[in-house]
Amino acid sequence: MKNVIITGTSRGIGFELAKLFANTNHNVLAISRNSETILKLNHPKITALSVDISDEIDIKKVIDFVSSTWKSVDIIIHNAGMLVNKPFTEITSKDFLEVYKVNVFGVAELTKSMIPFLQKGSHVVTISSMGGIQGSLKFPGLAAYSSSKGAVITLSELLAEEYKEQGIAFNVLALGAVQTEMLEEAFPGYQAPTSAKEMASYIFNFSLTGNQFYNGKVLQVSSTNP
Repeated sequence: MKNVIITGTSRGIGFELAKLFANTNHNVLAISRNSETILKLNHPKITALSVDISDEIDIKKVIDFVSSTWKSVDIIIHNAGMLVNKPFTEITSKDFLEVYKVNVFGVAELTKSMIPFLQKGSHVVTISSMGGIQGSLKFPGLAAYSSSKGAVITLSELLAEEYKEQGIAFNVLALGAVQTEMLEEAFPGYQAPTSAKEMASYIFNFSLTGNQFYNGKVLQVSSTNP
């Protein structure tokens, strides 16, 4: 039985992941700005916290819960993401900052706050995108999103090196297109080859066992190009 923190659990992959872990008897701390959908599950293994990971003060809710209830964390899945689809000349500095606050700074701050609770054998999995992979096909309009997803790849590689002596593994899954609400909002009408439930199943298994084989690695999880 693991103690698992998952961000971005209000819908899509994060919502499916929370159910998967809880239904297999793991303790889940489900973090999202809107916790209504998770709360409606009324699952005894899920604790839902309404947290904006881009707000350092809000992250204190996570610290308070873990320090008072769990004492340790086995798995963190950084799944929360923000996407802005605009031509480059129309993307404002505020757009860039808002995307980076969720996709990069939030990942860094939550990880930093949980370092005292991560032990040998813990696994931190960051969900990136094929758009953040050097040399992959890039899509116009995603300058802020794709560059942020490249940034967390480098961050994870660095943390894997910095914490290898403590036995904490950091890996990245760079996903291709997955049929989620966020994808539909950014690209209306586009049909992805993979459902949120299918991808959640893959991430679930990798989070539990991938750290036995990988550390500081980026796995490209895509059945299409990109």
